[in-house]
Amino acid sequence: MTDKRKVRKAVFPVAGLGTRFLPATKAVPKEMLTVVDKPIIQYVVDEALEAGIEHFVFVTGRNKHVIEDYFDIHFELEQTLRERSKKAEMTLLAQQLPKAGSVSFTRQQEPLGLGHAVWCAREIVGNEPFALLLPDMIMRGEPGCMKGMMDLYSESGGNIVAVEECEPDQAHKYGIVGVGEKIGDGFRITGMVEKPAKGTAPSNFFINGRYILQPEIFSILENQERGAGNEIQLTDGMLKLLQSQDFAGYVFRGDTYDCGAKDGFILANVAFALERADIRPTVEAQLKALVSKLQ
Repeated sequence: MTDKRKVRKAVFPVAGLGTRFLPATKAVPKEMLTVVDKPIIQYVVDEALEAGIEHFVFVTGRNKHVIEDYFDIHFELEQTLRERSKKAEMTLLAQQLPKAGSVSFTRQQEPLGLGHAVWCAREIVGNEPFALLLPDMIMRGEPGCMKGMMDLYSESGGNIVAVEECEPDQAHKYGIVGVGEKIGDGFRITGMVEKPAKGTAPSNFFINGRYILQPEIFSILENQERGAGNEIQLTDGMLKLLQSQDFAGYVFRGDTYDCGAKDGFILANVAFALERADIRPTVEAQLKALVSKLQ
């Protein structure tokens, strides 16, 4: 792996319809559903910020303007807070607001898959490596997942895919990578397969929704035929790129919450609520009471 150009930009594909959370997502984008008191997308952006990302590229769809509004100044709200001397709330909003000019939005007019959503960001990303963070996944660890990937990238260059371990008999449910020699806090990826048949998986390391990719992926996705689900699949594009460029797997050891699923979303709310000193006593007591009723 030789290409170690700085990763400055991150892509967030937020055009999905959120059908698993209907009827709520009929009016509210799933990325704006809150975990405690922050939208899911804020946790993912914070992870990118920790990793040193400077420019945030959102691939949106219809009815996603709320995300754009969220990352903008809300003059009436801030004026009201100022008049009422709500300094803590004003500080919170200021911390959430990205620097002017550091956020871009582009449209994915048709739901043609993750690979197509990534391709839609090509003009903004340009000819440089970029991070890709799936907005359904909230990750908690020290360091954060993307920060750890950046550290591995500075050592190896090339393309990085974050992975986690699952039970071997569960590998058929995930995108699985083949494991080569050790590289830093990861390993060289020798292959990828989406939901392999039981007993055929090359390992028990599954792709968890975080990537660092070289810009050559765009030309591959542009000419790629549709795959599973009649969509342009990112994994298919990465397999082609693997023929000419190296990939490394970064092994993430923290906690991952799939907030695109109801159970993952609820677990994320519980886990982050228990980290909050202001609400933990009440939440913990109520949880214990609920659990006691199940016994």
